[in-house]
Formats: sequence, structure tokens, C-alpha cells
Amino acid sequence: MDNDTNSLKATRPQRTKILYVEDDPASIVLVHRVLESEGYQVVTVSDGLSAVDIATREMPDLILMDININGLDGYEVTTRLRSIEDMRWVPIVAVTAATLRGDRERALIAGCSGYIPKPIDVDKFPDQVRSFLLGTTEEIESAEEKAEYLIEYSHRLVDRLENKLHELETAHAELQRMDKMKTDFIIIAGHELRTPLTTIYGYAQILQSNPDLSGSPDEVGSPRFIIEKMVEATMRLNEVIGDILNVSMIDADKLELAMRPVFLKSLVRKAVRSVTNTAPDRGLIFEIKGVDDLPPVMGDSQRLYQALWNVASNAAKYTPNEGRVRITGRQIEDTPGTCGLKATRFVQIAVQDSGVGIPPDEQEHIFDRFYVLEDTALHRSSKTAFKGGGLGLGLTVARGIVEAHGGRIWVESEGRDEDRLPGSTFHILLPMGNPS
Repeated sequence: MDNDTNSLKATRPQRTKILYVEDDPASIVLVHRVLESEGYQVVTVSDGLSAVDIATREMPDLILMDININGLDGYEVTTRLRSIEDMRWVPIVAVTAATLRGDRERALIAGCSGYIPKPIDVDKFPDQVRSFLLGTTEEIESAEEKAEYLIEYSHRLVDRLENKLHELETAHAELQRMDKMKTDFIIIAGHELRTPLTTIYGYAQILQSNPDLSGSPDEVGSPRFIIEKMVEATMRLNEVIGDILNVSMIDADKLELAMRPVFLKSLVRKAVRSVTNTAPDRGLIFEIKGVDDLPPVMGDSQRLYQALWNVASNAAKYTPNEGRVRITGRQIEDTPGTCGLKATRFVQIAVQDSGVGIPPDEQEHIFDRFYVLEDTALHRSSKTAFKGGGLGLGLTVARGIVEAHGGRIWVESEGRDEDRLPGSTFHILLPMGNPS
């Protein structure tokens, strides 16, 4: 019995598939009911762009096309489908309430094989569909009339394209205006927040330095413990505001640089000390090689330190406890056009970790604003704890700073594997001399 059943399934003819492009629910129900009762498989879609996508994916035997649909209209969808090799000979029939003089001809000029006016006649409709499936095509008999409608259709497409371009330009201008307003607001709000924050931090430090303050930093609930936590929280909040301000200034091309000769060796070692001091219990081992002999670069030492710290702390965040982070430096000379940059002499810093790695399809996105690899439901505020949190701005800021110096930053990784730990290597390339 099983073999007989499988044999019947193998020889059973496939149902004829019809794609119905329509945005009116009542028409969809009616046509679907009529055609399903005739044994056809009916796929429906309600807008022009989706119609192109689904038609090329489903490869129907026949397409019934309403003209007045959202996005691309039925004429434009038909013309687009006719430009696709696999869809060139599929019958496309206009089923539409556009029944004024010339509507049929316009549908045929656009590439339709035929025309069925609405409301459909449910008694005749199955025969009409069957006829088009068997190869019936309608033509405009007069060559002169055909040329006239072809010119009209060409003009119509150009007018539609022009209107769409104007709409896009208007929308783009409005988005730019809103984006500028947002950036200006963030910058102003950041400065306003920093004013009271500076006051809080200053008074907290005064209290922290008071020798008469009772308790110790490790004595939970004591005055000194409370003040220490206030200072830490204030510093963390200042970092968050700083990241947001930096990204906003980078987006607005307002990042100011105080350019002077900078020795990267001191910045690298300072960044490493800061990361290890922030997470002393992680047991991470930092190795530094080749940075002591690097020549100076022209740059803003404070900004470059920030970029290096962001990259080093990111390496620490995705490296398990007791892991290793290796930072190496070298000169690259006489290589015109290196990585698409104009300079020919560079200093390269590579930060290689023994962490979980980064999936290939994420390696460009990790530099995007607010992009976070981890599940946000598991978010933690620590920037150095293993797989800790943050706003997803550190690498964005690092890229903005490096590019503002005329350099480039990128990452290499075999992929993500929390068992094998393939690690990642971040490369920072900075030109020697003034950025172009």
C-alpha cells in the first residue's frame, strides 16, 4: 500500500499556480474562491514591490494583475516582470476596474497578455483564465494606435519617476533637518548634564579626600564606602555622556582635534593600565610588543588614547578570565594606496585577543552606532566584565577618531566560538605626518 501511495503521489500532476496581485480584500476572497473551486493553487499579494519578489520566487503559471495597487502600480510591475528572463513568457492578465477608454491598450502596452474588466463575471471567469493559460494573447490592432500608446506610456513612466524623485528629495531633506536637530539637542543636553555632574563629582572628591571620613571602601554601608560608590557612579555616568557626545560630534563632523606629535607607546601603556585597574579580578594578561620604537604621529593625544582604550576594553570584554590580549606595533612604509588611504607611511597598532571571536557577517556592523552583539536582555553596565554591557558606542567612537586622523580601523576574526575561542584582531592604521 505504501509503495502504491508513493507511486500515485509521484505521478499526480502539479496544480496550476496562479498569482493574484490585488489590494482589495473582497476581490481577493471572490477570485480565490472561484479559482480554488476550479482546482487552481492561488497565491495572493497586495503591493507592487512584493509582487515582483513573490513572482520571481513562486514562478506562477499565470499572473492576474490589478492595476491600481500600492507602491509600483500594475503597469510598472508588469513592465518590470517582463524584463526578467524567467518571467518573460508568463501570461500576465490585467484584472481591473480601470475600464475607461484606453485602459485596455495601456495594459497591453505595459506587457499584459490580456485584459479582464471588473467586476468579474464568475460564470465566465474560469473560462477566461483557462484561455490565457492555453496561450491566448490580445493585441492592439492598429500600429499607429500602438505607437501612440507606447509614447504616452513612456511619458507616464518618466513623470512618475520624476515625482518619486521629488518625494525622495523632500523626504531626505526633512530627515537631514531632523537629524541635525537631534544631533544639536544631544550636544546641548550633554553639556547641560555635565554641568551639574561636574559639581557632584567635585564635592564627592572633597568628601572622599576627607581623612576624618569613617569606614573604608570595602566596608559596605559605611560613609567612605558610600562616597566611593558615588564617585564611581559619577565617573561612569560621565563616560556615558562622553560617548554620546563624541558620537554626535563625529556624526556632525564637529570632532575637534588638538594636533601635535604623539608617542603611541605611552598611550598604549596608559590604556592597558586603565583596563587592568578597572577589572583587576579578571586575571587578563596583556602583552605589549613593538610599540616602544614607534615614531610619533601627528594627532590629538586625548582622542587617540580614547580610541585605544575603547579597543583594548572591547578586547577585554570578549576575552574570558585568565585570557590574553596582545598589542603589537609596527611601521608600514612605501606602500602607496595602502587600504585606500592617501598616505604612504603608517603606524599600525594591532590588538589581538583570545576571546570568543566575531561572526563574519557582524564584523562591519560592530562599528555601527548602538550595535550590540550580546542579547540586550542580559545587559550589564560594566564595560570590562566578560561579555559586559555598554551603549554599543565604543567602537563607533574609536572609528570616528581614527578616521578623523586620516587612518582606518578594521577587525579580523575566524568567527564566533565560545568553546574554541578563535579570538579577534583589531587593526588601527594611522598615517605618519598630518592627515590629508
